[in-house]
Amino acid sequence: MLADVLEMVDSWPAKRCAVGVTDDERTVAVRGRSDWRFDLASVTKLLTTMAVLLATEEGIVSLDEPAGPPGSTVRHLLAHTSGYSLTSAEPIAPPARRRIYSNVGIERAAALVEQRAGIPFAEYLSQGVLDPLAMTGTRLLGSPAYAGRSSVDDLLALGRELLAPRLLAPDTLACATTVQFPGLRGVLPGFGRQDPCDWGLGFELRGTKHPHWTATTGSPRTFGHFGQTGTFLWVDPEAGLATAFLSNLPFDDWARDRWPALSDAILTTPR
Repeated sequence: MLADVLEMVDSWPAKRCAVGVTDDERTVAVRGRSDWRFDLASVTKLLTTMAVLLATEEGIVSLDEPAGPPGSTVRHLLAHTSGYSLTSAEPIAPPARRRIYSNVGIERAAALVEQRAGIPFAEYLSQGVLDPLAMTGTRLLGSPAYAGRSSVDDLLALGRELLAPRLLAPDTLACATTVQFPGLRGVLPGFGRQDPCDWGLGFELRGTKHPHWTATTGSPRTFGHFGQTGTFLWVDPEAGLATAFLSNLPFDDWARDRWPALSDAILTTPR
């Protein structure tokens, strides 16, 4: 039973954590207090991505309009190919040359939505994404790249949307979870250089990456994000499952083997 599998986290070094699994209709299993709120770190990027994608559907912004460094577009910003570094607004490479993980790029995409919508981005996110998905315990408290706070319950609600989109058009999500600018090399933070380093629009794609933080037995179509605060959300559309894990222990060596092992056990255990 999946409930038994999730007991694995009880022996992990995180003093406070929660984990849950959902299919496209309901929560399947939970361990820990699923209403506890944790800092998301870069899992925040998934929330921001949802809002930016919604803005493209509403005609507020376009994926292929100029944004960021010269030659860059909103698509480049979301796919970490604008040339921005992690934290500097000075580009360090031409667009679409390398996969350079960038908080600045995500922040610039959110700022464009804020400017066009005429309301703070956090408000646009709440009205367009969090409220419709009943993510009542989730807030953006600063940077759209890393300052979200949420609960496992709320991330599982997001997981269900990503398994069976109702808020976004299925074609929009399919585009966002397809490799953008294929073949680019890059560094996956915490897991080293990857060739290729596949990314969609805001969503990190499993692809052929090794090592990786998701299940070794998972589909290459698996997508999601993890955060340096010890958090993750992955969605495997072929398995029809999503898993959210939140903790108060920053990502480090303790997580590199434990996270994939848990995810493998989830995917290989009958529901």
